[in-house]
Amino acid sequence: MIAHMASVEFERLLPDGMTEAQFGVLNRLLRLDTVETISELADAFQVTQPTMSSTVKRLEEKGYIRFLADATDRRTKQVAVTAAGTDCRNEVVKMLEPHYAGLANDASRLSVANILPELQIIRGYLEKRKDGA
Repeated sequence: MIAHMASVEFERLLPDGMTEAQFGVLNRLLRLDTVETISELADAFQVTQPTMSSTVKRLEEKGYIRFLADATDRRTKQVAVTAAGTDCRNEVVKMLEPHYAGLANDASRLSVANILPELQIIRGYLEKRKDGA
């Protein structure tokens, strides 16, 4: 329920027509300062390649990403964020700051330091399950 409510709140802050998945692609590429293939993105987000292709296509239509030919294999295309994509992502992050500040204020009563290790255990478990363990 927490994940659902957070997603709904987050999507309210996104520019019209942008999905959480599209933002996730922009954010990943910029946070990691990298380019990736659709296959690599699909693996990272645990979706099928056709699903990721659709997500990336919509970002390309908005001018937020562009495709680069892979230097070692011209058949492979890498996804790179454009300046417009960087600006869009940074605007969303900026809009999120007051929300995170409010959460940090309220959550301090819950002692985030105490629940973080438990959340890391849950994430570790889910990561193992993702990889088939």
